[in-house]
Amino acid sequence: MNVAIYARFSSHSQTEQSIEGQLRVCYEYAKAHNYTVIGEYIDRAQSGTSDNRESFQRMIQDSEKKTFQFVLVYQLDRFARNRYDSAIHKAKLKKNGVRVLSAKENITDDASGILIEGVLESMAEYYSVELAQKINRGMQLNAEKCLSNGSNPGLGYKVDKDRRFYIDEDEAAIVREIFNRYASGEVTADIIRDLNNRRIRTSRGKEFNKNSISRILHNKRYIGYYLYKGTETPGGMPRIIDDELFFRVQHLIEKNKAAPGRIRGKDEYLLTTKLYCGECNTPMTGYGGTSKSGKHYHYYMCNNAKKHKCDKKAVPKEPIEDAVVDVCMSLLTEERIKYIADELYKACQDDSTLVSIKRLEAALKEVENALENLWAALEHGQSVDRITKRIDARE
Repeated sequence: MNVAIYARFSSHSQTEQSIEGQLRVCYEYAKAHNYTVIGEYIDRAQSGTSDNRESFQRMIQDSEKKTFQFVLVYQLDRFARNRYDSAIHKAKLKKNGVRVLSAKENITDDASGILIEGVLESMAEYYSVELAQKINRGMQLNAEKCLSNGSNPGLGYKVDKDRRFYIDEDEAAIVREIFNRYASGEVTADIIRDLNNRRIRTSRGKEFNKNSISRILHNKRYIGYYLYKGTETPGGMPRIIDDELFFRVQHLIEKNKAAPGRIRGKDEYLLTTKLYCGECNTPMTGYGGTSKSGKHYHYYMCNNAKKHKCDKKAVPKEPIEDAVVDVCMSLLTEERIKYIADELYKACQDDSTLVSIKRLEAALKEVENALENLWAALEHGQSVDRITKRIDARE
């Protein structure tokens, strides 16, 4: 009789050595029962709670070829830790004339064997669920103490042997640089290009891109928040950025969302957000192209024309920008320059006020979230005196 051996280890406490042990026991079992092993199917670092395992699925498909009569596993929990998946795949194997054997569990073909097999599968599923609950409880306890749960701490942070976060000053300097450059009005593309040219890498050792910069600029860890499953714990992380800079950047991000960027590659399109189509009154944005001869062309194009909803032709960049600049220069009398300067000053004052309001609103939300978390901790039986003092301070 031919058998195929299936072996698996999960990503938790097992290692490559556990595969060797499983195979050794399976080969000993096959030899003792005069079975011929015709192949091995091995999944490494794969959980048994899911059937989305490459070698496992290949084994099920290969059973249709009817080249083996048994699938031999070290224990039934190597096959599956989910009774539903186990029953489904055993039925598929049975249809192809294949049965699952356990090298360590003596399961007979009679009624008592069916009962024992069901009990073992139930125990495997129970163990899997219990293990998941223990892991979640451990992670929740770590979160309550603001400790690392093993995920990437992010640029600027490292984790010590006690799972506590601390600041990596070299990386923190890069984080502060990114925030300050964005706050000063520098476009994201230029920041990314410069960081990559300097061979500075993300916390995952990769080049910076738009997404990695966005994650940094939005990350409240940098102003001291510990984040876990949607819960924010103020003061749970060592601070890298001050509130004023962080919320100024958030305000700029929102402001920049409202207007499309005026930079395309290395070319600046001065009239983006200011130029509108004369046919349909839709904004026109800049784009560039290169001819077969290598010559670069730059245009403004109606956004509806790009979607074939408007007949407006593209307008060359330089002539229209030059025309607008010439008209503006002719209008800049001393009286008008003073008026513009006064209006700009007022706008800057209003902008500064808005940033302050945003910062105060964020601080208020922080206090409200902290109070909710403290009341929740009180309900869970944590130290009453200590928590009530913190609630009083927050209020």
